[in-house]
Amino acid sequence: MISFRTHVVTLVAVFLALAVGVVLGGGPLSEVGRGTEDAEALRADASQARSEAEFGQSFADDVSATLLGSRLSDREVAVVTLPGADAKVVEGLTERIAAAGGKVTVTQSIGSSLVNEGEKSLVDTLGSQLMAQLPDGAVTDGASTYERAGELIGFSLANSGEKSVASTPQSTAVAEGLRGANLLDAADDPSGRAPLVLVVLGDEVTGDGADAILGGLLTGMASQARGLVVAAPTADEGQQLDRLREDDGLGDATSVDGAETAAGQVAAVVALARSYDTQGGSFGAGGADGTVPLG
Repeated sequence: MISFRTHVVTLVAVFLALAVGVVLGGGPLSEVGRGTEDAEALRADASQARSEAEFGQSFADDVSATLLGSRLSDREVAVVTLPGADAKVVEGLTERIAAAGGKVTVTQSIGSSLVNEGEKSLVDTLGSQLMAQLPDGAVTDGASTYERAGELIGFSLANSGEKSVASTPQSTAVAEGLRGANLLDAADDPSGRAPLVLVVLGDEVTGDGADAILGGLLTGMASQARGLVVAAPTADEGQQLDRLREDDGLGDATSVDGAETAAGQVAAVVALARSYDTQGGSFGAGGADGTVPLG
């Protein structure tokens, strides 16, 4: 015979089960069926995004030969990479330079010390010493620490004329001095000082005055070349490249973002060809002047 106490416990258990059922039914368990629908929708969206990305890649590859043509025929390009630059992006850009008829004279990586604000004293002191060994006017008097460093890098691998020129004892000494201080990474000597420079950005420069460091280097390099193009990953609003674009912090450099894509790489090489005669402009995925500088 069931005792009164057992009967009460049973009733309490039933009511508790009902209460839990109500809570779960209006909470987590209410999303069970909907979760399946949401997952299917997410899978469909992901599939569509993947198809669109594959189409964009294939389209850019298919039209690159037409867009690039021989735009860089008889043109030489020095490639400079910032710390964190994606090796695959650099490789893709180099291949497209060759596809457009161009030749890479050197691939030079900038050392992490050069963009570290803690090493500014070293950058400033060495820059002053190297500048003193050069002819008057080779580097701008009164240039800021990082503009001067950019000019010295540009002096070592570029020139502002129509054709490449041979390296000189002074340009070689500048490169060796910067490498000796680990401001530039080791690299093969350039086959010539090229009129065009392609700078590939990587990680954002951080720390106090970070934008001034990067902007100074790019402005300085651009002043030593006939044309300079900055190729960067897609620049979201508020990121470093976006800020430099808005603040006119790139000097005469042309910028192209979206370089992680085939379309961005094609646009960067077209911009290189354009920079031989026309400097400046903002192109690419977030460029204010359009996706690619045609015409």
